[in-house]
Amino acid sequence: MTITKQRLIEKYVKALESNTAAIFAGAGLSCAAGFVNWKDLLNEAADDLQLNIDKEEHDLVGLAQHYINKKRNRSTLNAVIMDQFSKRAALTDNHKFLAKLPINTYWTTNYDSLIEKALEDQGRIVDIKSNQTHLPVSVANKDATVYKMHGDIRDIDKIILTRDDYERYNLTHPKFRDILEGDLLSKTFLFLGFSFTDPNISYILSRIRIVLEGNSRPHYCIFKEIDRNDYDNEDEFTYAKIKQQLHIEDLSRFSIETLLVQDYSEITEILEAIYKKYKRKTIFISGSAEEYTPFNRKTGQYFLHQLSKRLVEKDFKLVSGFGLGVGPLMINGVAEYINENKKSRLQNHLSILPFPQESSGNLKINDVWENNRLEMLSDCGIALFLFGNKVENKEGGDIVLGTGLKDEYDLAEKQGVLRIPIKATGYMAEKLSENHNKDIQQQFNEQNRKLYDEIDIYDVNAMDLASIDEFVEKIVTLVVEVKKNN
Repeated sequence: MTITKQRLIEKYVKALESNTAAIFAGAGLSCAAGFVNWKDLLNEAADDLQLNIDKEEHDLVGLAQHYINKKRNRSTLNAVIMDQFSKRAALTDNHKFLAKLPINTYWTTNYDSLIEKALEDQGRIVDIKSNQTHLPVSVANKDATVYKMHGDIRDIDKIILTRDDYERYNLTHPKFRDILEGDLLSKTFLFLGFSFTDPNISYILSRIRIVLEGNSRPHYCIFKEIDRNDYDNEDEFTYAKIKQQLHIEDLSRFSIETLLVQDYSEITEILEAIYKKYKRKTIFISGSAEEYTPFNRKTGQYFLHQLSKRLVEKDFKLVSGFGLGVGPLMINGVAEYINENKKSRLQNHLSILPFPQESSGNLKINDVWENNRLEMLSDCGIALFLFGNKVENKEGGDIVLGTGLKDEYDLAEKQGVLRIPIKATGYMAEKLSENHNKDIQQQFNEQNRKLYDEIDIYDVNAMDLASIDEFVEKIVTLVVEVKKNN
């Protein structure tokens, strides 16, 4: 069964949001980083055995076994593998996007260290499991676990390589099979660079299918569609296309839906789309308000309270720097939602990162503020800009524009965060709406551009709670639609 690109993105984002997403990476993921595939790796062995590698590509495990049988040991083949996998390889964009996603379970049959390196580059603590002795011990405060079910190049004598290794796998690695079986039952996997010819995976999927009798959890994989240019004649092309379609239909027995792409570069585009769509669940609130004109203090605070409450009701998470006159109202709105629904804790819906107001020691306030803004925006896909005013100095004085909103707008633009200044709240938010109108408009598709225009021109009665409620709903509707289909 095939799936569309948009549908796969939507389904996998939902798995991310429910913390049930997992990745299974095969050799194809590492090939893009510069490592050879198994066919190229065993080409020399095939020549030594006087076999044609093209005719053996569907039984490379058997080929490796034949070669070791002939040599009476695996040292020669180990040396070839060590030579290839010891080469320095650069992380691909695919690895980088996978490491940025909030996934805590990664499985791979690859021997290289690209996945764990990508995770570590993101500052994540990784627990690597490459043999049975690693399973009972866990790394403290880990962010992700990488299961290397066929071993690690750093322990080459124990890698799974030959038919004999596969036949003994249930004896040498029983817990790996048990854990993978459990993850396939409880998580939604995206298979990347994986052909499903691995005997271990076939065995586990078959067991799950039999036990659950067709009620398996949905999983997804991406294949490159058979291309006529890769074949010498029409008959070979037609044969390969039929084989691929039969393979796809067979995978559907295990609840694995397949997305066919024209080129491998589309995988990067898909992972980027998944990453951006997931981030749009988290909204950065940029705002400060010494006063709330055109609202009065009571109605301005009501607007902020209702806006934050309605956003978390729609399952968004809010992030803010606890701006003057804005942060406390956001907390109140989220707290009211939680008290009414008893669903979760405050920190699941709201992240506040206060900005220090005075220097001490070697602390440089401007550097701290910049780092705080970068940290907050790195997790967000949408930013709302509200009010933006402050007193001229600490001792009092005139109300002036809050330059922090402009700084955060510029930083959000650099980070690729979708920006929504709310013009009706006045001050810096109004200036941003007017000065950057063209850039803001270009962010939206046609449908959402109309929704934004309605907000931009909406004449809210800032003294009437019903009018404020209607205004809040317009903002929430736009945010929901942006997350869904922009």
